[in-house]
Amino acid sequence: MEDNKENKKNPNQINIELSEEVAEGVYANLAMIAHSNGEFVIDFIRLMPGVPKAKVKSRVVVTPEHAKRLLNALKDNINKYEKNFGPIKQSEEVPKFPMNFGSNMGEA
Repeated sequence: MEDNKENKKNPNQINIELSEEVAEGVYANLAMIAHSNGEFVIDFIRLMPGVPKAKVKSRVVVTPEHAKRLLNALKDNINKYEKNFGPIKQSEEVPKFPMNFGSNMGEA
């Protein structure tokens, strides 16, 4: 009953549920991005050193509008991180891929 009173006070509040399984997260050290006119597909991949095969650990599909909001949120969070902890160093080495998931592919 208390929750209903709180929701009535702030009707724009969204209650987000995070299951234990999802809260653990999934480690990925590579992202491959593809897009069409209506969606962006982001594959989060775990690439292990010395192993010729990499696995997609999670796929997230978003609208172009959400992709742009995600880009802006990442930029904002990276700026905040670097203010607190210093610049993030980027490796000169970029993994080479003998594969193609389709056209309009990017990587991160």
